[in-house]
Amino acid sequence: MILDNIQKIKSDENPPHHADMVIIGGGIAGVATALYLAEAGVKVVLCEKGRVGAEQSARNWGWVRQMGRDPLELPLTIRSLELWREIDQRFGIDTGYRETGITYVCRTRAEIKEFSDWAVYAEKANMASCKLDRKGLQEVLPGISDRYSMGLHTKTDGRAEPWKAVPQMAQAAQRLGAVIVENCAVRGIEHSGGALSGVVTEKGTIKTERALLAGGAWSRLFLGNLGINFPQLKLLGTAARIESAADVPQMPVGGGDFSFRKRLDGGYTVAQRNANVAPIVPDSFRLMPEFFPTLLSSWRELKIRVGGQFLSELKMPRHWALDEVTPFEKIRTLDPLPHEPFNRNTLKNLAKVFPGFADARQTHSWAGMIDATPDAIPVISEVEAIPGLFLSAGFSGHGFGSGPGAGEMMAEMVRGVTPRIDPKPFRLTRFKNTHSEAARIAA
Repeated sequence: MILDNIQKIKSDENPPHHADMVIIGGGIAGVATALYLAEAGVKVVLCEKGRVGAEQSARNWGWVRQMGRDPLELPLTIRSLELWREIDQRFGIDTGYRETGITYVCRTRAEIKEFSDWAVYAEKANMASCKLDRKGLQEVLPGISDRYSMGLHTKTDGRAEPWKAVPQMAQAAQRLGAVIVENCAVRGIEHSGGALSGVVTEKGTIKTERALLAGGAWSRLFLGNLGINFPQLKLLGTAARIESAADVPQMPVGGGDFSFRKRLDGGYTVAQRNANVAPIVPDSFRLMPEFFPTLLSSWRELKIRVGGQFLSELKMPRHWALDEVTPFEKIRTLDPLPHEPFNRNTLKNLAKVFPGFADARQTHSWAGMIDATPDAIPVISEVEAIPGLFLSAGFSGHGFGSGPGAGEMMAEMVRGVTPRIDPKPFRLTRFKNTHSEAARIAA
């Protein structure tokens, strides 16, 4: 279902022989970077192994929020929100963005404390977030159950349509001169004098001195072949589309065990909030020291699963030559099965929160692979071990909302312009032992 609904672009047939910048990956991080680079007049080529926007960029909830973000990530999300507000008019596209506001509702003591603490931070940061008591919740969310006594509302947050937003940005980038080639996997990079000198694709080599890896859940595998240990694991996120005659709010709403967002097609995208599947794979053991603190603090939100993914990743090559067929050509699109118990729970939970959802029926369901870092903060950084190579990945489920800001920031870094956002929190070097082999391979 999800692949059929994603808006298609007209792909270029083949990559050119030369480019100022090559982007590897056609999710929102890569496409937004291509858009802002093309606007600045940079000759940019984007290569996507499958279809633009077909993995997690089209499978997320469609929320565009600053509320509840980690303070380190907040400047990026604030800037992204500013860009979402202007992006349609600026580039003549339709991402489906609407500034509807977002509300989180709280029932348990832990939830009330979490968002009360964040409200204090928001007040100090002069953000448009406010606490709501039971009466305030009824005014903002008519029809909500009186089980909820407190909420946090940010009127400037919003929503967009994942199935069309990234393809629309890609088409805008093409109109500005970007070359975008689908079904064109990148196998690796070439070096000259220790620095990047070319990008090798299945359709030929592109000579360039700069490249950005924006490969989402594939980024660790790609970097591993370059001798770089990027600490990244995959989580399975499940969502569904429902239809209901309920007259419920247009804004996205989330609680401890549910979330929903009104869609432009009349339905709702729903998911069980704070619930993801953590597949046990070989990297789970390789990266246990880095991720163990996160596991301790978030174990209630994860369903650990051992299955076929362990064997498939165990058999998957981790190193290859540039003239070999790579895993990226064998698996064009990650299209995992959803975890349906989460969807069933969501429908039950929604009916308790908004009785109007009692008649809701599920029409579609899907899943996507979320690429997570140990601290849940993305990497938007140069790869210092390989001059000319940059990385934008590890968005930990926040990539759709943060995508425009990440793209603008990376475009500034590549062009040698001082970024509006302090890049220090997003540097790859905040993780230890990331490039122990890279210098040897580059040489």
